[in-house]
Amino acid sequence: MATTLLGTGVFILPQMTVAKAGSGALLAWALLTLAIIPVTLVFARLASRFPHAAGPAYFVERAFGRTLGRTIGLSFLMAVPIGAPAAILMTFQFVNALVPVSGWVQVGCELLVLLGLWLLNLRGIQVSAKAQFALTLGIVAVVVMMFGAGGAKAGELVSLTAHSTPDYDGVMLAIGIAFWSFLGVEAMTHLANDFRRPDRDLIPAMVIGVILVGAVYLVCTLLLLLVEVDTKVAMIGAFDTLLGGYGAQVIGVLGIASGLAAVNVYAASVSRLLWSFSTEGILPAWFRERNSYQVPVRALSAVLGVMGLVIVLTYISGQQLEQLIAWSNGVFVVIYLLSMLAAIRLLSKRYLPLVLLSCALCVLLAFALGSAMAYALGLLCVLAVLLTLQQQWQKRQLPPVIPMQ
Repeated sequence: MATTLLGTGVFILPQMTVAKAGSGALLAWALLTLAIIPVTLVFARLASRFPHAAGPAYFVERAFGRTLGRTIGLSFLMAVPIGAPAAILMTFQFVNALVPVSGWVQVGCELLVLLGLWLLNLRGIQVSAKAQFALTLGIVAVVVMMFGAGGAKAGELVSLTAHSTPDYDGVMLAIGIAFWSFLGVEAMTHLANDFRRPDRDLIPAMVIGVILVGAVYLVCTLLLLLVEVDTKVAMIGAFDTLLGGYGAQVIGVLGIASGLAAVNVYAASVSRLLWSFSTEGILPAWFRERNSYQVPVRALSAVLGVMGLVIVLTYISGQQLEQLIAWSNGVFVVIYLLSMLAAIRLLSKRYLPLVLLSCALCVLLAFALGSAMAYALGLLCVLAVLLTLQQQWQKRQLPPVIPMQ
């Protein structure tokens, strides 16, 4: 869970939020971390009570019907191919710190990465679980060492920010970007069946992961405010300043590994969602095939293949990283909001305060993203229309019912 959330952004997003909000980035991360905890609790409770490969799509379908549930599921499928190029672009910022590559050479390397993830996932998600846990420990250890080295300056920063008024617009922009770091809360609901006892283990796993990740992002942001650097990846410069060098090697390797781990988990979860829709007749039956490790191979191949295509198109069209993040975040805001509204119907009333707090966060995030929400809302409307037409066509294909004499 922690590796999924730390993912590609752990050494990049703090830098982007500081650029938008200055010292107000600390406030943005603190508010977002606190606000995401109710969302996490609601998702964890839904997944532990209704474990299903479709995750949020299944919750929404149970609460509001098949059309809206399937719309949410397909929205998730359409969001990941947009988020994947952003994740890969972040990852290759660390690659460039070690071995500079650019142009079509970089695109080729990115496609090779996707091939490696395909091979890794053929044996199932558990193959990489221990490696991802070790990676999380490594990231936390490096951040703690950096914070220890720069801790003497923390008092100066606290006294400085205590007498400054954060810029509201900057903080909202920072929150809109920072939300990317918590995309992955819902991905764990797709993997609920991979837990031996989801009713017992899912909630603590998700909550501990979210709190740990929020603390890491806060510390990384604090470090960037403490140390002035001029490197392209600010955390590399901060590492060199605080710990005496080798920042490109240490931060670079951790950044690459965490980025690949995050894309790996999303590939696994989305392929399971694609397989689930195939078994329900929403998508072609061709995706139903699974190997001896119960991995939906054709679905996995299709997901990674589309990611590769979008990576190529992103390079050709020259899309910017920040825009890709905003579009992807908008889709997930809609998914989260409808999942929280579904929880009102599916969970007992004692969870209502948590659900209402979660809905308030989703509305706040929608305002923070602004015009970037147009992509998500347009996608939702198009998919809802297409699914409605599909259901009407399927009804017309059914043989007429002949009344008994």
